[in-house]
Amino acid sequence: MSFIPFLVLIVLITCCVTVFGNATLDGASQVSLMVASAVSVLVGHFSKRLKWENLEKEVTDKIASCTPAIIILLLIGAIGGTWMVSGIVPTMIYYGMQIIRPEVFLVSSSLLCALVSLMIGSSWTTVATIGLALMGIGKAHGFDDGWIAGSIITGAYFGDKLSPLSDTTVLASSVSGTPLFTHIRYMLYTTVPTFCISLAIFLIAGFTMDVSSHGSVNEFMEGLQHTFVISPWLLIVPVLTGVMISRRWPSMVVLFLAILLAVVVALLVQSDLVAAISSKSTGLPYVDMYEGMMRICYGSTEIETGNAVLNELVHTSGMSGMMPTIWLIICAQTFGGALTATGQLQDLMRLVLRFAKGAASLVASTVGTAIFCNIATADQYLSIMLSSSMFKDTFQKLGYEPRLLSRSCEDGATVTSVLVPWNTCGLTQSTVLGVATLTYLPYCFFNYLSPLMSIFIASIGWRIFRRK
Repeated sequence: MSFIPFLVLIVLITCCVTVFGNATLDGASQVSLMVASAVSVLVGHFSKRLKWENLEKEVTDKIASCTPAIIILLLIGAIGGTWMVSGIVPTMIYYGMQIIRPEVFLVSSSLLCALVSLMIGSSWTTVATIGLALMGIGKAHGFDDGWIAGSIITGAYFGDKLSPLSDTTVLASSVSGTPLFTHIRYMLYTTVPTFCISLAIFLIAGFTMDVSSHGSVNEFMEGLQHTFVISPWLLIVPVLTGVMISRRWPSMVVLFLAILLAVVVALLVQSDLVAAISSKSTGLPYVDMYEGMMRICYGSTEIETGNAVLNELVHTSGMSGMMPTIWLIICAQTFGGALTATGQLQDLMRLVLRFAKGAASLVASTVGTAIFCNIATADQYLSIMLSSSMFKDTFQKLGYEPRLLSRSCEDGATVTSVLVPWNTCGLTQSTVLGVATLTYLPYCFFNYLSPLMSIFIASIGWRIFRRK
């Protein structure tokens, strides 16, 4: 009975992908999630006689828990617009095209994102800033969107997973009862080999793909110089943003200040471009710049560069561009809340516990549960907490140290969340990069090899410790 809502969702999503393709997230997936939520409520009501008030409260609480993520999404939408029009991202693209050779672009992209994410502890911020610039550089060199996004996401989630500043890393260690740096050191045994394999694939791909002849580096550079004021001084804003993050300021505060800095830079350096974005053109410079700046933060901007591909790259959607993502998050959280309130998620998870006997099966069950929770609840934080709480007693009963549990949760939940189209991570990265989740999924080698590596390491018994 508990599997019925999942079966309905699988069927509906399959039909949506078949009919709508990459446009599935424009509304069809949201409807599918709401229908599956209704089925979950109906099954729970008639099989367990649950009260509507309890169901409604659980769904409401689930949606409320995503409020910080929704605010961050809106800020990311604004930072995408302001950093682009202010010339910060165009400057990063301009100089990056001259520094990074096409043959090593993919591996360099992963390494750069890994370094930034490791320092700041946020895959979302990494993708929304340096990731956007790398998308432009990759397109100029002629790489496919999937390869570019895959290399960016691979690096961003490697750094996020190992950073002591990462919220998922702190969460996984705390809920399992593992000291933070013990947890990080133990993850190295599965994370580093997987990342090295991913880098090797990107390096081979870079040297075997014929992309240089199809690139548009010169055209991109000319278009950027013609449209924006390009200056290394503009890179002060990303540097200041990195300083704020390194001091562990709250994410919302950092993003908001980064937007304000970009607004000031845009008004001082790109004033003509800001005024041109205004739809009214009143002839009053300050009025036009005010309207243009507001539009950059909240709405869509069309900038003519003389190059069709570059026009698409520098196009921004602001806060309004995040609304379909927020819409889907609310629907996904509704489904997750219904499953939790009716106990259907817990019923299915109990079945998994029956197969957890040794280290390999226990790790495989934990990893599989975390991935399933990412699909069912659409939230990596909830996936970490649910999988950890479900298997904590079993790990303890079988005599395994809690660091094995914390690593299994991260290997299953953190890195795979970006591969689920309706998960908060998958939604965010696909929206920011402008690449559909199913398009970049095959190239996120690190993200889907990590769970397999975790199970493999457990099966051979390497560095599997028991309580003394």
